[in-house]
Amino acid sequence: MRILSGIQPSGALHIGNYFGMMRPAVALQTEGEALYFVADYHALTSLRDP
Repeated sequence: MRILSGIQPSGALHIGNYFGMMRPAVALQTEGEALYFVADYHALTSLRDP
């Protein structure tokens, strides 16, 4: 089974993010191929000084 899931936190990661998404994601890793991401749309719209 392939799993693709992500999270877009409304601010800094907190304990609710852990119990709501991260903990279940870790448990599902044994079920098959698991890919997870943290979406940060702000990173796409902000300029960085290289």
